[in-house]
Formats: sequence, C-alpha cells, structure tokens
Amino acid sequence: MVEIQAGREPRRRSCAEARRCRRTHPGTANEAITGMFACPPGCPPRMLSTMDMLPHRTRIDYNGERDQASNSMAALIDQLTGLVRRQYRVFLALPAAALAVGVLYLLVTAPQYTAIATLLIDSSTLRVLQNQQQPQGDIPLDTLQVGSQVEILASRKLALAVVKDLNLADDPEFTERSGWNPFSHLSSDSQGDREQRAIDAFLARRTITRGEKTYALNISFTSRSPTTAAKIANAIAEAYIDDQLGAKYQTIARAGVWLQDRINELKSKATSADRAVLEFKEKNNIVDLGGASVAAGVSASSRLIGEQQLFELNSQLATARGATSEAKARLDRIEQVRGMDVSEGAVADTLKNDVITRLRNQYLDLSAREANISGKYGSDHAAAANLRDQMEETRRNIRAELGRIAGSYKSDYEIARTREESLERALANLVSVGQTTNRDRLGLAELESSARVYHTLFNSFLQRYMEAIQQQSFPITDARVISPAVAPSQKSKPVTSFVLAIALTMGLIASVGIAALREAIDGVFRTVRQTEQELGARCLSVIPLVTNHVRPALARPPSIAASSEAAEADRAGATPSRPTESVTTDRHYNFTDPLKRRAVDDPISVFTEAFRAIKVSAWLQSSIRNNKVIGITSTLPNEGKSTIASNLAVLMADAGRRVVLIDADLRNPTLARSLTPRPSAGWLDVLGGKVELAQAIGREPTTGLALLPLLLTEAPVHSDEVLASQGFRDLLERLRQSYDYVIIDLPPIAPVVDVRAVVTAIDSFVFAVGWGSTKIKAVRHHLLADPELHDRLLGVVLNKADLKVLERFEQPGVYQNGYYMTGGFGRS
Repeated sequence: MVEIQAGREPRRRSCAEARRCRRTHPGTANEAITGMFACPPGCPPRMLSTMDMLPHRTRIDYNGERDQASNSMAALIDQLTGLVRRQYRVFLALPAAALAVGVLYLLVTAPQYTAIATLLIDSSTLRVLQNQQQPQGDIPLDTLQVGSQVEILASRKLALAVVKDLNLADDPEFTERSGWNPFSHLSSDSQGDREQRAIDAFLARRTITRGEKTYALNISFTSRSPTTAAKIANAIAEAYIDDQLGAKYQTIARAGVWLQDRINELKSKATSADRAVLEFKEKNNIVDLGGASVAAGVSASSRLIGEQQLFELNSQLATARGATSEAKARLDRIEQVRGMDVSEGAVADTLKNDVITRLRNQYLDLSAREANISGKYGSDHAAAANLRDQMEETRRNIRAELGRIAGSYKSDYEIARTREESLERALANLVSVGQTTNRDRLGLAELESSARVYHTLFNSFLQRYMEAIQQQSFPITDARVISPAVAPSQKSKPVTSFVLAIALTMGLIASVGIAALREAIDGVFRTVRQTEQELGARCLSVIPLVTNHVRPALARPPSIAASSEAAEADRAGATPSRPTESVTTDRHYNFTDPLKRRAVDDPISVFTEAFRAIKVSAWLQSSIRNNKVIGITSTLPNEGKSTIASNLAVLMADAGRRVVLIDADLRNPTLARSLTPRPSAGWLDVLGGKVELAQAIGREPTTGLALLPLLLTEAPVHSDEVLASQGFRDLLERLRQSYDYVIIDLPPIAPVVDVRAVVTAIDSFVFAVGWGSTKIKAVRHHLLADPELHDRLLGVVLNKADLKVLERFEQPGVYQNGYYMTGGFGRS
C-alpha cells in the first residue's frame, strides 16, 4: 500500500479545476488511495479515486463468476491441486497403509501354483470305426456341444471321481476347516463330510476355459504344491475320458437291451402278420405264384393264380385274334386272285405257291411256242392248235389249284375264328371270377402291408442292434489329451505386482473418498473465493492468527496524524487542530492488550496489510456514498470482531484520520477492560445525562484515536431498545459531525438481535468470520436472513487464519511476511 508521506500536504484546487481534472484525468493509484483533490474553503471535500471510473452499480455478480469458474478448466485444475495440497497427508498415508497391507498379505499368504492340461474334443477319431457309408468329412461341433463338455468337466460327479481316485479326502490341504468359524469343531468329521469339504475345495481351485474359436479345453488347477497341481489337472482329464467311455458303454448297453426287446417284439408281430396273410388266403382260396417266401414277407412280385391265368388267357386271346385276322386276309386275297387271269403276273407273285408258279411258267412257255408257230405257220396249224389245247388244260389246272388253296384258307379262317370265340368266352368267365377275388384281396393288401412294415422294422432294428454290439467294444472317445500338465516352476498366486497394484489403487480410491468426505464435512470458511461464493459479498482480507508477541520492525516514522496536524499548524501559524470543541478531551488511555493495536506496532506484516485492505475499501466506498459510521460484527462470539474493530480504528487514526472507536456490545463490553487507566464513564452515562460526551471520550496518545467505552453496572434487559433509541442515534450523529470515521464494535448477530435494531443508523458493516471455525450454514442462515444488513456490507473479513494451513487452500506464498522483512528497501 502507498501511504501519504509524513508532513506532506494534499494539493488543493478550485472546484471547477477539480471537476475538470476528475473528468479528464482520473486519479492515479496513489491519489485513489491516499490523495484528496481538495477544494477551497467552503467547498465540501471530495476524494478522487478509481471508483469515479466505475458505474453506479458496484455490486459484483458473484454467482456468475462462480458459474464461469466452475466451467473453466483452469478452475477445475486449481480445485484439484488445492485438494491435494489440503489433504496431502491423506493422499500419502492411506496409499502407504494400503501398500503395507498388501506387503503383509504377500508375506503371510502361502504361494499357489497352477498347472494346465489341454483337452481336445475331436469327433473324427470316433467316426473312423463307424459305418463307412456315412460321410467322411469332419462335421464341426457347435458351441452348445462344446459348452456341454465344459459343464461336464465342471460337474461335482467328475470332482468326486478325482477326489476318490487321488484320496484327496485324506489330504489336509483339501479338508482343513475354515479358521474363522468358531463352531467348526462342533461339526462331524465323517468320511462323507471330508469328501464334501474336499469336493468344495477342489471346485474352488479348478478352472475350465475354452480356447478362442477352437475345440480345445484348458483344465487349470491351483494347489500349494506344483506337483499336486499337475497331478490333479491330468487326473481331471483322465477322469473325463473315463467318464465319456463309461457313459458311452452305458448308453450303448441300455440301447442294446432296448433294441433286443424291440426286435423280439417286432419278430413276434411280423410272424403274426404273416400268419394272418396265410389264413386269409386259405379262407378265400387265394393262391399266389412267383416263388415268394411267406417267412420273408409278401413281395411285390408275387401274383395270385387267378391273375396268372387271366394274364396268360389274355395273351392267348390276342394271339388268336391275330391268327383270325391273318386267315381272313389270306381268304379275301385268294378270292380276289381267283377272279384274275392266270396270265397276270400278280397271281404268282401274290400266292407264292410252287405249283401255281410252275403251272404259270408252263402256261407262259406254251403261249410263247404257240405264238411262234402261229407266226410261222399260221394259227390254224395243227401244232398251234395242239399248243392252244395244252394252254387251256394248264389254265384249268391253275384254277383248280387256286380253288383248292381257297378252300384250305377258308378252313383255316373258320378254325381261327372258332378258337377266338372260345378264348373270349373263357376270358369273360375268368374276369367274372377275378372281380370276386379282387374284393377279397382288399383285406389281403392291408394284411400284406402290415406284414411288410413289421419285416422292415425288424430288419432295421436288427441291423442297429448289430452295430451297437460292435461299437460297445470300441475303447475310444471323441476327446483326447493334447497337452498334459507339468509341474509349474513359478507361483501363480498371489501375484506381487497385481496385489501391490490393487492395494495402491484401493488406497488411492480410499484417499480420494476420505479427502472428498473431509472436504464435504468441513463446512467452514477457508478461502476468499469460497467466502464470496457462499455469502455473495466481497471478502476484504484474510487476517492471520497472531500472538501477543510483536516481531521487531524497522524504525517507524512519526504518526501521520501528528505530522499532518503539525504541517497544518505551521502553515496556519496555530496549534494542531483537534475534533470539535464539544468532544475535546485530555483523557489518555493505553491498551493493556498489545493485540488491540498490533496494526500500528507491527506495520510491516501480513496482519497489518490485511487491515490496510479494509481501510482502503472503506475510503473507496466513501467516494460513492456516505461511509463514516462502520459497524464491526460477526455471527458468533469469539470470532475476533473487537480486535478487528480496535486495530482498524488505530490504523485509520495512525493514517491521519479522525477516528472514534465505540464499544456497543451491551452483552459483553471489552473496550473498557482493555484500557488503562480504567475509564470512569461511558456512552451510556452520556445517554443518561450523567456526564458530557467530552468527559466520556478518551484518546490513545500515540495515534490520536478517540475511545468511547461502555461501562455497565448491570446487564441491560432490553439492549436492543438502547441501540435503537433516538438518543443513541443522536450520539452517532454528533460523532459523525466531529470525526471522519466512527468505528462501532457491535455484538454478534446470532445470539442477540441488537445489530438488527441499529442497522439503519450505520452506513456499512465489516463482517468478521472465524477462519476454519465458523460454520457456513450458521453464517448464511443469519446473514442472508437480514437483507438490509447484507446490502450494507462493506465486506467480509476472514479472521484468525493459520497461514501454513491456508497455503493448502490458496496459492502458496501469498500470505507470507518475507516480502515485508526489508520494509520495501532493497527488493523489487
């Protein structure tokens, strides 16, 4: 902070000059804090500060800032780093403790070894000895089938077989009782109980997994001994294979018994069906041909005798009809030929008869000779006439031969027609008999069909039975061990890195949870930002927790008040000015408690700098509105409000202001008890008319601070009425006219209502909050419940802050005295 140098007079200007300067040249930082552009006498003085540059609405929207900060990554990182700084002991202690527990667990836990045997489910080995007519390609197993094999490996039945085979019921590793069960010694220890405990321990240490996208099953077993782990893993695989063989044998045996019973039943039914067929044929005079054996079932190729006769007779009838047609054709042709001339060649060509052919050739030869002789000797020649007689004789012979042939053809035709008619009558008779027989065969067909079904089933079951008998002797399964387990050389549990990682992770999670819980249940004020967010008011400063011991400081300059008054007196040729004559007093008091005036005794410190921040805020507020009467209050007692009030008043007075400190805590007045000599009168006496105001006011000699104590002979019943009275308001008005600042030490607002009664008479309030002690809920409940008091707040002060602890909440190095050790000389 920049103070006015001792003895330097503020530069004064005219009213117009001051206003023009305020419009064109806003005050510098030094002028904003300490300088006053004074006007000539008669013009009200006005402090020119940076507040003139601000708009009339001076309240800050802290909720908006909070929303913006919560959405900012920088704010989040700041919150996280702050959490680590505040709870670093938790973040160190809990992970360290968790690691210690993990190390202890590794030391006391017996090592475990895991052996793995691999089993392959391969059905191709079983199909080698199956029926060769089946397809030889590999039929893949589905996921459900492989999952079923996993469940078989994980079954208690298989576990019991391994336990019995390896006598694990007598192994203490598998039968020891739980140490935490106090009633374990009361239970029985029979062989069955030991087996059950061994099975439970066995199942807890056995793991079955399937290789990804394969038919390989990994059998894992964990034991304290690597040899035992490997032996049991291999025993599980062998037990599974034995179980598959036993299950296969039992299945085939049961299937063989069932098939045998079924075969006997089907044989009996087939015999009965055959017998029914034979009886039905005998009863209905049905005889079948074709050589089919009754015992082998009625075949589809066997025929009844009537059907055979009908078939043969039908064939004979067709042959007879063909012969009749052929005989009729020959007869018709011979009749046609008989009407032709014998000299025509068609006669011989049609009949193809040797006699006719020979006679026709003879006729043609005679005809050729007759024509030759007639040509030579004439037709009347005897030789020609003789030849013509021979030709006629030959023609008669041909015709006679044709007549004989025609008679023979006619006889054949009559015979063929007679045979055809006979066959037709026999066929008609046989068809009539066959219709009756077919009606009887309706029942026969049903019996034959039933007989064929029984014979087919019998043959099929007989074949399956023979196959089952053959497969029963095959000592193979669809599973085989492809990788037997070997004794592991390294332990599988506990894994040191995994245990320590889990312990560290749990420790970190627990530390984060406990740290967050501690933050959540803290519920007190720790930082400036938190205070502003929760109360919606400005946090003026953070006052550190100090003791009565004052650190040796550099040479302190004379009091600004004394220096200012001396300079004024030198220029005016008069003695230094004092407050108005009505309150002039010669009584001097000293503070018995050094803490009450530490702000001036230790000026180069964080403690004093905190009060300078309050003082500057009060000065800046005065440029906006009237801010002479400042009340100091808190929520609860023992939050240091009286110490804040006295130090603020002493610091303002030491800076050259006319300040009066009033003790207005009617329930617990402290100012009179901290002064020496002890005051004899107080402001209650002034209100009662017992003394004048000047007689009740004393002065602190080094700073010129006016002190108006409170003396009580008995506790007032209606203290709020006293503070709300017109007399007290008139007293404040008189002091307002005589002093630059009136600092009032008010009672806390939670236990009493006195502050609410005097709110309207006070310009602004400084609200003291105990750092790290006062609950946020209590302050919000009482402060926000009185809007008028909240609106008049100059700001909030965090008091009694532990700077070392505060660094965990704020930026480290902010609240340190190191910067002030040289008094501002020698450091930049």
